[in-house]
Amino acid sequence: MRVPHRPLGATGIDVSCLGLGSVKFGRNQGVKYPKDFSLPNDARILQLLESAQEMGINLIDTAPAYGSSEQRLGQLLRDRGEWVIATKVGEEFIDGESEYDFSGEHTQLSIERSLRYLDTDYLDLVLIHSDGNDLEIINSTDCLETLLKLQDKGLIRAIGMSTKTIAGGRKAVELMDAVMVTYNTEHREEEQVIDYANACGKAVLIKKALASGHASNSEEALQFALRKQGVSSAIVGTLSIEHLAANAKAASQV
Repeated sequence: MRVPHRPLGATGIDVSCLGLGSVKFGRNQGVKYPKDFSLPNDARILQLLESAQEMGINLIDTAPAYGSSEQRLGQLLRDRGEWVIATKVGEEFIDGESEYDFSGEHTQLSIERSLRYLDTDYLDLVLIHSDGNDLEIINSTDCLETLLKLQDKGLIRAIGMSTKTIAGGRKAVELMDAVMVTYNTEHREEEQVIDYANACGKAVLIKKALASGHASNSEEALQFALRKQGVSSAIVGTLSIEHLAANAKAASQV
């Protein structure tokens, strides 16, 4: 059982159609999962990473807003060249609350910190972690401008945005390499963003394909997202090897 790989738009990067989300590696406060959970120990994370690799998963998604996720991945992730690392800028999780800063200065500092925490000299994909004001972030801050400069320097391979509005998603498609949208059987509003990205040859990542763990049938929900034309990968987080294997099996059958 190997998870198939798909092109990440026109970036030249190939990603597994199932990506491993790492929120649960570093944060268990202010999340919307159906059950409480404790943060995993290092041995569990290593086991998940090794199992993911064996299943053909090469995409891992993290963010400064995911607590200690970046630091832990930097300490535990092996074979850097075998992984496609996606992280984010704009949102921080401090003292149990999300805070947002999309200034160019903060974006620069955030990227430098991510490189340090992840123990790498480049990031494969950086997404702007929207607070919901997608167009304002794009049009009225220097966040994107700063990311483009860092991309020109070779510190970032591809740039995108995790959006929350249709208008913002379409704008991100026009200006960036990738967009991340919510898409599942109960939330199909952003399907037109996926269609637009597909027509433009841009990458699409899916968040909340399993409705943050609330999907009644995980296999069907994941396959629903992956069957949508234009989707590069669906990001799903788990701390269970069994759940990871079930998700990989479902993805391999699409």
